[in-house]
Amino acid sequence: MTAGPDGDTRTRLLQTALRLFTEHGVEGTSLQMIADALGITKAAVYYHFKTKAEITEAVAEPGVRDLDALVQRAAAQKRRGAQVDLLLEGFIDLVIRHRALVALFSSDPGLIRAIEKSAHGGMEGFGQALLGILAGPSPDTAARVNAMVTLTGIAMAGGSPDLASLGDDELRTELLDVGRRLLGRPRRRTPSAVPSL
Repeated sequence: MTAGPDGDTRTRLLQTALRLFTEHGVEGTSLQMIADALGITKAAVYYHFKTKAEITEAVAEPGVRDLDALVQRAAAQKRRGAQVDLLLEGFIDLVIRHRALVALFSSDPGLIRAIEKSAHGGMEGFGQALLGILAGPSPDTAARVNAMVTLTGIAMAGGSPDLASLGDDELRTELLDVGRRLLGRPRRRTPSAVPSL
């Protein structure tokens, strides 16, 4: 099923909004700026979204939806190690797939408010679910801090402009290596790790 012209305009509108939010912040971006960048009228923007808050929520929605699905998939695993591995790898993939959104989330309160509105149970609920899986049942302070540092560090590094030049595969490899070390998970062997003769 292909998107019609309205679907294509909506998609371009959200991509443009994310780019402008990244450059100017949510508060610093107006509906007129979005319309101008797209070469459409402000009325055309209103056809799809009535407020900037609606646009911001729609920009955040794919990341929130992916995070919700990840938490559910990880929680459904029977073994704790499988839960941790799936969550870690999935979280890294999510951060890489939504780099611009993650960078914005780390610095823009306007996006944080939008995510709070679009996340069922709020980001606090997601945070508790993520930490619960990584830190384990009845975690001590060290396990909770370690899980928090792992999640926050991966998100901050993945969204960092300083690492924007890294390709997705290279960034994923590095984040996974660091995350596994922080969580005390065994290192995975890759085919390239086989010593040459």
